[in-house]
Amino acid sequence: MFMPSQMPLQQKALYLMGRPVGISLRNGTGVSGILCRVEGGEVYVMQYMYASQFATFHYPLNQINDILAYPAC
Repeated sequence: MFMPSQMPLQQKALYLMGRPVGISLRNGTGVSGILCRVEGGEVYVMQYMYASQFATFHYPLNQINDILAYPAC
């Protein structure tokens, strides 16, 4: 998949919408899930919780270091 490394973060997030992604946060932690929406300066990610439960979390773009698409198997 084509993904310019210098693409602005919001543009990169819009490009990856609907795909499984890994997100590295500026605080040193990371999350993964399906990128569902980019709105109001935040990304919305559907994450697996446990058993058969999923939840949508939102993260401000200014707290995100990078967003990476999952690689092919």
